Amino acid sequence: MANESNPIRSTAAPWQPLAFAVVLLIGVLIGKTQTGSHEGTYGQSTERGRVVHILDRIERLYVDEVERDALEAIAVEAILDELDPHSIFFSAEELAAMAEPMEGNFEGIGVEFIIQDDTLMVVAVIPGGPSEKAGMRAGDRILSVDSVEISGSDLTNKKVMEWLKGPRNTTVLVGLDRPEGSNEMLLRRDRIPIHSVVASIPLNDQVGYIKVVRFAQNTAQEFEEAMQELDRAGAQSVVVDLRGNGGGYLNAVVPMVESFLQDNQLVVYTEGTHASKRTYAAGRDGPWKDWPLAVLIDESSASASEIFAGAIQDNDRGLVVGRRSFGKGMVQEEFDVAGTGALRLTVARFYTPSGRAIQKPYGGEVEYEDDYLARYERGELFHQDSIRVVDSLMYRTPGGREVHGGGGIAPDFFVPLDTARWTAFLTDLSWTGILRDAAFGFVDAHRIELETFATPVAFPPSMQERAVDYLLTEAASAGWEARDLGDSEHDQIAHRFMAQVIRNVFGEEAYHAHLAAEDPAVQKALELLKHVSHLVVVDGRLTLPSNSTLTNENI
Repeated sequence: MANESNPIRSTAAPWQPLAFAVVLLIGVLIGKTQTGSHEGTYGQSTERGRVVHILDRIERLYVDEVERDALEAIAVEAILDELDPHSIFFSAEELAAMAEPMEGNFEGIGVEFIIQDDTLMVVAVIPGGPSEKAGMRAGDRILSVDSVEISGSDLTNKKVMEWLKGPRNTTVLVGLDRPEGSNEMLLRRDRIPIHSVVASIPLNDQVGYIKVVRFAQNTAQEFEEAMQELDRAGAQSVVVDLRGNGGGYLNAVVPMVESFLQDNQLVVYTEGTHASKRTYAAGRDGPWKDWPLAVLIDESSASASEIFAGAIQDNDRGLVVGRRSFGKGMVQEEFDVAGTGALRLTVARFYTPSGRAIQKPYGGEVEYEDDYLARYERGELFHQDSIRVVDSLMYRTPGGREVHGGGGIAPDFFVPLDTARWTAFLTDLSWTGILRDAAFGFVDAHRIELETFATPVAFPPSMQERAVDYLLTEAASAGWEARDLGDSEHDQIAHRFMAQVIRNVFGEEAYHAHLAAEDPAVQKALELLKHVSHLVVVDGRLTLPSNSTLTNENI
């Protein structure tokens, strides 16, 4: 809030807020590590001690009670707001919550759950976890924990996590309700893996598909195992899906890219004002250096995903398919702050092999958080010609492809956002959770029948019709008016709903296989890989010869 009685404020130079913020951060951090009392030091303020001096005075003399930690937190936040969008301070609690998916495991009983009708319901058991070993199964209701009933209107996800997660080798007694009766199950908590590679499936006899959702400590190993599995199954090329992947660890993505490159080819390099240039290159010939490769990206693919796509593109190693990526090209390092949390500070930028920086603009008048909306409004998500590139930041790959820096990775082959497949009604069903909850309800009501089928392909057409009828009934009971669906809308709702049903019955890989069968980007990548030997660079763009019946626009 502005202080109108302060004459200095109206005459302050534009740089003073940032300068004061920097002084404040330094003062706070140094002040927290100083020992002894500050009594008698008020007349000895230095540039770095000024803020400690002010906070000490406030704490000792201010008219009302203040929380010094809260004031320091406000100061730190204000400082970091003056830097880049990715420098941030995390509390100890926030750090702990973020650590699990990136470390690749957590400790608990190993179930996925939802709360439905005030009851904790098991959606899936994690393979190899304590619950699976003890015989728990999807569809079980957990009614009690350590003999205390837990069902009711005050049941929350947070409470469930507090009850069921815990240190390895500790035990918890859960009471289950099943159609055949109730029983109790003693579970010994263990380390539960969190997988980064959620699907590794053949798309046809020659092409495999791998879906990677993050770059964590275990991602490179999971990716190599997935590639080996596809190799053994007879695949000779691969589609790597990084859509929606917000990134992660640099040391996870480098060996993944390396597996597709020749020895000594550059993967990425980093450099900053106070960080000398550091290069990351392939240290071997990758085992899949000769495989045709397509990488799928979209506007939510960021950071390590962009390193992967940029390295493949800049080395002329494969095809990039989809829409322009997010544009996050900053390198952060994490520093502990006096036991209260950690400062994740941007220390460098990363650059693709051609020398382009991927970070999109920020600061000034740029609405960084509204970039997706800006892309939508100017038509970039629907038309390739609407992608904004900076001509002054144009580079060329060894093969002659034009690539641009300063705003993410632009694909070689564009796939528009398909709003026709996501009608307003389907979007509402998805965002409100009705689609997810109804899928679980349908599976729960027909589990015995559904589990008689070996694969989702064996489902009879009548099963899908019954499933959609169930969904529409549940939607109507939740307040969504019954409506007649056109053929196209009916088919899309059925496809999405059956994907959730399949996920609950057959697991994650079956779910992604079902979606891939009608995914425009996956199908475009398949068609491109079929004709990859005919692709050439014309006017800086990777394309097919003009005499081909297959072009960049109609693939």
